[in-house]
Amino acid sequence: MKPTEFINLLKEHDLDVSLEQANQFKIYFEKLVETNEHVNLTAITEEGDVYLKHFYDSVSPLLSLPEVFIKNSSLIDIGAGAGFPSLPMKILRPDLEVTIVDSLNKRIKFLEQLVEDLGLTGVHLVHARAEDAGQNPELREQFDLVTARAVASLNVLGEYCLPFAKVGGMFVALKGPKGKEELKKAKPAIKKLGGKLISNQEIILPETDEVRMLTLIEKVEKTQKKYPRKAGVPSRKPL
Repeated sequence: MKPTEFINLLKEHDLDVSLEQANQFKIYFEKLVETNEHVNLTAITEEGDVYLKHFYDSVSPLLSLPEVFIKNSSLIDIGAGAGFPSLPMKILRPDLEVTIVDSLNKRIKFLEQLVEDLGLTGVHLVHARAEDAGQNPELREQFDLVTARAVASLNVLGEYCLPFAKVGGMFVALKGPKGKEELKKAKPAIKKLGGKLISNQEIILPETDEVRMLTLIEKVEKTQKKYPRKAGVPSRKPL
């Protein structure tokens, strides 16, 4: 997907991309590839693939679930790595107040520089494991939106993410083709953590036959204080 095709596709979904925003995506691509030479950020480095499989994939919730992204919402992105999906969404929606949590300091350092290079404001970076951050009272149950992409299976991911959502907030999980299967296993965990499944939407990446799943979960009850459990436990012993 060429940058112009990316921009035109967004316009078809009533998302007009300004010259400044187009340039921000260009800088993002350049900095991602440049940094990736010495910090392992992504296996995807060809321009067309980055625009399709990172940028377009990351903003797909804005296209498919626009009603969830209310103006001036607070959003926390768990395990964002190179900034996906939150920073592409932030470029298109500068009103979003974004917090990124990642456990690897090298990635946080990359994101610090990237945010500066892109001229973004309202982005906060937290170097921590999700399990530890989820018990931090400054972060716990403070956010309108929680996102995560390519982090863990949904029964584990729910324990990482739902503790951050306010009651009435939403958790958007960007999953691959195993999303349907993962959801079946995750339903008991979602309920236990105070969540309620709203939808599980299948989308196909343009120009491909690659399936993506957008799982939308509402936080309907406070999460019990014991969740998330200590670092490493959710992945070893999923709910």
